[in-house]
Amino acid sequence: MKKRYIALGVGGLFLAIGFTAARPYIELAFNVVAAIKPHSHSGPSAELPKRFTEIDRGITDLPTPAGVIDYIPSPNPDRNAYFGDLHVHTALSYDAFAFGTTASPDQAYRFAQGASLMHPSGFQMQLDRPLDFYGVTDHAMYLGVAQEAADQSTEFSKYDVAKYVRGLNGKKNEHWTNQGRRALAFSRFEAGVIQGLRDREIDINLVAHITQNAWKETIEAADAHYAPGRFTTFVAYEYTTSSDDAGNLHRNVIFRSSRRLPVEPFSSFNSRNPEGLWDWMDDLRDQGIESLAIPHNPNGSNGQMFKLEDWAGNPLDDSYAEQRMRNEPLVEVTQVKGTSDTHPLLSKNDEWADFELFEMRIGTILESSAPGGYVRDAYLRGLAQEEKGISNPYKFGLVGSSDTHVGAPSLNEENFHSKSGVLDGTPVDRGSVPITGMRKLLIGNLAPDYTVESNGELYMTGGGFDKWGASGLAGVWAEENTREAIYDAFRRKETFATTGPRIKVRFFAGYDWTEEMLQSEDMVATAYRTGVTMGSDLSSSNNQSPDFLVWTVRDALGAPLQRAQIIKGYVKDGKHFESIYDIACSDGLQPDRITHRCPNNDATVDLDDCSISTDTGADELLTLWQDPEFDSAQDAFYYVRVLENPTCRWSTWDALKNGVKPRPDLHATIQERAWSSPIWYKTSVDR
Repeated sequence: MKKRYIALGVGGLFLAIGFTAARPYIELAFNVVAAIKPHSHSGPSAELPKRFTEIDRGITDLPTPAGVIDYIPSPNPDRNAYFGDLHVHTALSYDAFAFGTTASPDQAYRFAQGASLMHPSGFQMQLDRPLDFYGVTDHAMYLGVAQEAADQSTEFSKYDVAKYVRGLNGKKNEHWTNQGRRALAFSRFEAGVIQGLRDREIDINLVAHITQNAWKETIEAADAHYAPGRFTTFVAYEYTTSSDDAGNLHRNVIFRSSRRLPVEPFSSFNSRNPEGLWDWMDDLRDQGIESLAIPHNPNGSNGQMFKLEDWAGNPLDDSYAEQRMRNEPLVEVTQVKGTSDTHPLLSKNDEWADFELFEMRIGTILESSAPGGYVRDAYLRGLAQEEKGISNPYKFGLVGSSDTHVGAPSLNEENFHSKSGVLDGTPVDRGSVPITGMRKLLIGNLAPDYTVESNGELYMTGGGFDKWGASGLAGVWAEENTREAIYDAFRRKETFATTGPRIKVRFFAGYDWTEEMLQSEDMVATAYRTGVTMGSDLSSSNNQSPDFLVWTVRDALGAPLQRAQIIKGYVKDGKHFESIYDIACSDGLQPDRITHRCPNNDATVDLDDCSISTDTGADELLTLWQDPEFDSAQDAFYYVRVLENPTCRWSTWDALKNGVKPRPDLHATIQERAWSSPIWYKTSVDR
């Protein structure tokens, strides 16, 4: 039967629409773009392959199809790196509303996909590129209540406590002179609602109704913006609680699916004890509702986040450890309110420990104790528990996120807008530029405790905004960009954290690997097949020293990489030990065999314009490493830390843009970084 073709070419793809006497059909063919010359639509080109030249000259015009094709990549067995934020607040959070935020969950998800969003201080916010996944995590406690109270048409607005937020986000209240009212609204509204519920002056059923409606809005926004293969959303919220000494014990709860969900989220109204949250999650899991919780800001917990007692003060046991790890496989190691890797008091031999530290208990001006408040210390405590024959309660992976309270994370040092809306939306408010004029006179005399003098200038310091940072992001390795694939990566702890740049980190361990493996196109597949990846245990094998494969790639929009490190921790006779090894250096440099440090690569920052060296640093670092002090009889953990070349800190950028000198008591530069989840070397199988 004779065939006739219409050939349509787009790039190297040719769509052949064939006609026979019976029916039309479609064939696809590929050709090299360079071999095809442009041709007229009025007839076939002589350059086309012969099978596409048999065109019916009687057909001159075809209708233009109206449909579109959404390309969804096939799952990648070697897994892709995806970046996202799992800690985002909108106007549904009572504190964010008090900070001037009016953004909805819907607007937050649009922002994550590249749309602009108005900051409460009146300027536009926009990412330099879209994120891969996002989770709006508004506070379950008072969810939607402040917004409802401010709306004078609602039943709740009739309560006396509503006066603290009524009209709060009107135009006339955007000026800095109203910041005092906002601070009072934040504290008095919260306290007033609690007291009203206790005294039964506020209808608890009305509060539950408001919460359920806001929860429904959260769910609907997540589902509306979920685009499998392109952009993943998670139904999520924040469980907000603290210890009796104001130690932060907050967690974000992430649901795997939106198909079945609780009618409202579990909050500290239900129980202040995080173990109560785990019981609730276990019960939901029995009903087929899968979730996990991610603690954040252990740095502000006053040592409570990773203590060695349960809520009741009893020593930790196997049951506690198993329940905690079942429900909390991850910890948020970095965000705007500080980084919780380690502290100089805990890691005296770590030159990079003093990084974006926020050392106060969250929401207070009280100092926060370091022991029990940082993840490296927690890993060591977990090994110490195992040495005693008790299950490890602190065997978690790492992610970063932002904790933004304006619906939009602030991840770029150059364009930092912090997190608390109109309270820290300008350089003066966040303490990077001096107070001047009438404001200096008023605040200097009326609120001196909220200022600090540095080099003869007066700066704002209330809230600790000057110690906050432009951080962070969660990274995962997953087969595809879907809820199921990314959530499963959370579960197996194949996750990493960055302070904002999209640095990719691979980390594997195995045995009998060679340098030739690094040159193979099948390197990653081989590592998966013959070894383990981050978040996993590596069992001992005939007393061999493991091989650790580290591969990290810079963010194309960030600074070059300076070094990759492995951080090792172990416990011996109850004592904690840690070591820092530089394992890969930029610019062809090699770590010193004695100090295990890379030589200085001479990267510089010009503080006059924040320009950086262009001739130093690496685009990627790839190496195979063995522990020079390996003990086959000693359990240990290993995780990767990657450092960029130095760049200007946000406070320096603020000063530069405002024509003043950087505040001298703040770090002028930082080294952005990323961390992998650990690999645990095990001399025996877990109990």
